[in-house]
Amino acid sequence: QVQVVESGGDLVQPGGSLRLSCSAFGKIFGIYAMAWHRQAPGKQRELVATISGGGTTRYSDSVKGRFTISRDSANNTVYLQMNSLKLEDTAVYYCLVRSGTTAWQYDYWGQGTQVTVSS
Repeated sequence: QVQVVESGGDLVQPGGSLRLSCSAFGKIFGIYAMAWHRQAPGKQRELVATISGGGTTRYSDSVKGRFTISRDSANNTVYLQMNSLKLEDTAVYYCLVRSGTTAWQYDYWGQGTQVTVSS
């Protein structure tokens, strides 16, 4: 069974920084892409950032310039560096690991880590 585990969520003041990490454990040999999503109270889950197997990154407009996604392929780990945090960044952040190739993909989700931005 593949497990995806996030960590790093915390209570942080507006303008502060936080780094989330996510690791996949189990028999997953090919990672097609990794991504971070988030879900704020009363809101639908939204895409935050993605990084492809080739290293291409994409960000939602709301976090562009403030967040950086990166990966450590050797350890099946993805990071999300969050800077200049805002109140609206408060959410549960979920890691998505997409295994596969250009021909097929299979998604694994983590359980989420809470990020709370408050003064």
